[in-house]
Amino acid sequence: MTPGRIFAVVGPSGAGKDTLIAAARAARPDLVIVRRVITRPTEAGGEDFEGTTPEDFDRRRAMGEFALDWQAHGLSYGIPADQIALAAAGRDVMFNGSRAALDVARDRMPGLRVIVVTAPSAVLAERLAGRGRETHAQIVDRLARASYALPEGFAVRVVMNDSTLEVGAQRFLDALQAESA
Repeated sequence: MTPGRIFAVVGPSGAGKDTLIAAARAARPDLVIVRRVITRPTEAGGEDFEGTTPEDFDRRRAMGEFALDWQAHGLSYGIPADQIALAAAGRDVMFNGSRAALDVARDRMPGLRVIVVTAPSAVLAERLAGRGRETHAQIVDRLARASYALPEGFAVRVVMNDSTLEVGAQRFLDALQAESA
């Protein structure tokens, strides 16, 4: 059996990663979209994620439940190992990752493919303000990190998500298809 591919989708807050991942799920039901574990209440909204406490997260990490985990924005994020393992069974797997965790991800997930979703600063600021989860100071901080460079050694596809959902989704699917070719 040919193993599936693993795609990390990364980019600045507000770029629309979750929106484009949802569009990919609708267009490509064969994709496994990883449901991240995050130390925030599930009721916080946004993406489809599993909320947990910091204590439970630490316990699960110690038990080896995560293929990858990282800290960002005062929260812990985990990618469940059982979902990544589906690539060995021939399934293509996609997760919303962190640019800062890519070096570790590359070591743990050979053949990792990276899709960067981005948008101009004005668009990022508008989207962050519109979702209402961050204070003004947090938005300024996230915008300052928007230009964070990727670690070296990755072949990436960049998706500019600065237009309508339809345009962004098509660009994302085109990047996914290019990586699949």
